[in-house]
Amino acid sequence: MTDVVTTVAVAMFAGAVRVSTPFLFVSLGECLTEKSGRINLGLEGTLVFGAMSAYAVSYLSGSPWVGVLAAGLAGSLFGALHGAICRLPKVSDIAIGIALMLFGTGFAFFLGKGFIQPTAPRLQAIDLGFLVSDPQLKVALQINPLFFIGLILAVVLWWGFANTRIGLVVRMTGDSAATARAMGVSVDGVRFWATTVGGFLAGVGGAFLSLFYPGSWNEGLSSGQGLMAVALVIFSRWNPLACVAAALLFGAAGALGPALQSVGISQGYHFFNAAPHILTLAIMIATSSSKRSLKGAPGELSITK
Repeated sequence: MTDVVTTVAVAMFAGAVRVSTPFLFVSLGECLTEKSGRINLGLEGTLVFGAMSAYAVSYLSGSPWVGVLAAGLAGSLFGALHGAICRLPKVSDIAIGIALMLFGTGFAFFLGKGFIQPTAPRLQAIDLGFLVSDPQLKVALQINPLFFIGLILAVVLWWGFANTRIGLVVRMTGDSAATARAMGVSVDGVRFWATTVGGFLAGVGGAFLSLFYPGSWNEGLSSGQGLMAVALVIFSRWNPLACVAAALLFGAAGALGPALQSVGISQGYHFFNAAPHILTLAIMIATSSSKRSLKGAPGELSITK
């Protein structure tokens, strides 16, 4: 029994690190966007299009890191498009996000049909297995460098929001557009660039999916991770460091099904595979009261008005 528990725990640890990386990048991108006072529900489409772009460019160029850069640039274009449209009067950022989610997903499927069969160069993991002697932990400690980059970005965002002028301007724009305008800040400009950078991060999250885990391009790649990241940001109370913990939690939930299957528990496998979606629903229900769910929310978000 102890061996089974240990095996499941190690598998969930490995899965938490592996599965959490796309959640981490998308949630950090959405956290930055929402800090400026805008919601982007189109990050699911951005994630999928980034995954397709990364795989296609990696295959054509022979370099997975060029693919990662291409995914980020593709994501930034979607973010810039969202930001540009939302600058128009009487435009709903939520409606535009849903439209771009559908557009990004469909466009990725259309352009990516020719890249389903070819094998593209994949990102290589950093092997930290030399730190331990347990064979299972050795495998678990093969970690993709994008995970560490995501951790660094979370710290940088957290520090930047609290200690830099740019961070102050972003937070002020998100909390009170009138105050920002009185200080001579271009509210639309700040939100445009925040949405663009947020899209870049979401695109990089998509690159992880196609170039590392699961490491291929197909039309069912994302499984709604872009949408779940929005709930993750609310759960994290718009704190980049808390986004790391929440992403790991969602990643562990996503690894629950494969972890149980690895020890021979296959009954209810599909139910356990739905754990991230169930967790998302549970979190939204648990934080559904107006006082709790909006605690710490930027005042200019459409959900606060």
